Order: sequence, then C-alpha cells, then structure tokens
Amino acid sequence: MNPQLHIDLPRFVAFGEAKTNLVRVGPDRWRSVCGGGPWRVAVAMSALGERSAFAGSISHDVFGESIWQASVDANLDLRFLQQVAKPPLLRVVAQPGLHRTPSPLIGNDSADLAFRPEALPVGWVRALRWAHFGSASLARPPLAERLVQLAGSLKVEGKRISYDPNFRPGMDARYDETLERMCAIADLIKVSEDDLRGLFRTEDPAEGLAKIGSWNPNACLLLTRGAAGATLYRGAAEWHAQPPRADLTDTAGAGDAMMAGLLYSMMNYPEARPPQHLRWSVAARAAASASADPVPLAAQQVASLAERTAVQPGR
Repeated sequence: MNPQLHIDLPRFVAFGEAKTNLVRVGPDRWRSVCGGGPWRVAVAMSALGERSAFAGSISHDVFGESIWQASVDANLDLRFLQQVAKPPLLRVVAQPGLHRTPSPLIGNDSADLAFRPEALPVGWVRALRWAHFGSASLARPPLAERLVQLAGSLKVEGKRISYDPNFRPGMDARYDETLERMCAIADLIKVSEDDLRGLFRTEDPAEGLAKIGSWNPNACLLLTRGAAGATLYRGAAEWHAQPPRADLTDTAGAGDAMMAGLLYSMMNYPEARPPQHLRWSVAARAAASASADPVPLAAQQVASLAERTAVQPGR
C-alpha cells in the first residue's frame, strides 16, 4: 500500500540546525535570539507564502521552547521539528556586527545532533519539491553524514536541492569531502566571497568559484556581495544585480533572506529567466535588512522591490 499523501505537507523543507544566539547588548546584559541558517531560510520561505518546514532537532528547555514558539509564530510545519532531552546548541556573540570571523558553536552533545530523518511524517518526500541544506549542521558529525546521505537520496528521487555552506570555524580540510559531495548534488549553490576564501583556503575567491564549477557545471551559483548586490552564474552566463536603495536596519540573516527570495522565485515562477530570479533574491535581502521584524518578508513587498532592482549581464 502506498503511504498516504497529506495535501497539507510542505513543498519546501530546510534541513540542519536551529540554534540560540546569545548576543551581548551591554557590559552585563545578554539577549537570546533564535537563529541557524536553515531555520531562518524556512522562516523566510513561510513569510513569503510558501508551505515550509524546518527539519531538525531542538532542546527541551527554555531555549528550545523559544525556537518552538518562534516556529509556531512563523507558521512552519511543526511535524518536522523534533524536541529531545539534550542540551541546546548555542553561539555566543560577544561583539555584534563582526561577522567576518563568527564565534564557534557551543554544543558537543547538543540536541541538533539527535535529528532522525526516519521520524518525519509519512508521505513527506512525495509532497516535497525542494530541500535546502547547509551551515554548521554539515560540519557536525554524526548529523553531517546523515544529512549528506539524505540529500543524495532526495536527489535520486528527483527532488531539487539547494546548498549554502556558510563558512564557519571548523570547516577545515576535514570538510572538503562534504563540500565537494554537496556541491555535486545541488541544483543551486549560494556562497559569499568570504565563504570562498574560508572554504578553499585562498585569498582569491575566483579559485573557489572555478572549483565549484568543475564539480557541478549544471548548477546555478549565487555569489553574494553584501550591499553591492549579487551575481548569478548559470553555465557560461552570468548576471549581476544591484539592490534597490533601502534604509538598513539589521543585516543579520540577510544572506538567508537572499536564498529564500531566490528559491521562492524559482519554485513559483519556473518559466522566468534567471535575471528575474536574481531580482527576487536581491530584493528579499533589501526587504529583510530594512526591517527589525524577525519575519520581515512579504511576497508583495519583495515583488515591488524586485521591479526596482537593476540587473546587468556579466562578461
């Protein structure tokens, strides 16, 4: 008997870590903020109007409850969120705004490592259109191998895969095999110039771009450039987008908003040309950076900003 397909299962699922950032806001004051790249991408996709889920494991304590409640508030599908009696995954941000060298994670035996793909809802693969992977989860054994194997099996099933390595401390030569495997699997890869320098241990980001292209010449590659916009590569073609003017309130999570904008456009406007998808990506970053709201995106707002986003073909 075929497993039942629930019509309300999400078309988009982000796999990886959800964590708590402990941000220093004064000499003796700290603020906890829900984070984790995959979790934020799932939240942004939901805010844009996509049926979305974050698939990962969180703690059964005050930090895990905050992530659970934030997931409820974001309308994520909670059937994909697992809670276990393990310590929370934490990151201490002692100097907010200094993103070039991120703080290491705290959690040697934390809840994120206990994620079990076999416990996901019946029929979820049949409903899935796109799966997202990346960030620290793919550098944290034994979770990392579990997720790489899952990405490979979903690819065999004909599902589309996106990958954002999001360079972090610990992604050294031991991460090289995972990096190559995931780049070879992915239909869409997002990197920044800092990611390329860290992942490939080079001062020339072009070397990293060339290596990714040799591993997977058919993938779309989004190179983010912060306030300068982004470049989208597809085969031998490339396009650069300059973001619309916006008042920047908070750039935390801007890269995850860019990924969500690109994914939303590719999923919902499959006949559109790459420049239009790139407009959505850059517009989503602008919308997210102009708001202090933890769920700042709305499809209508991003569509309006996309219309004002200039795109130029590359060389």
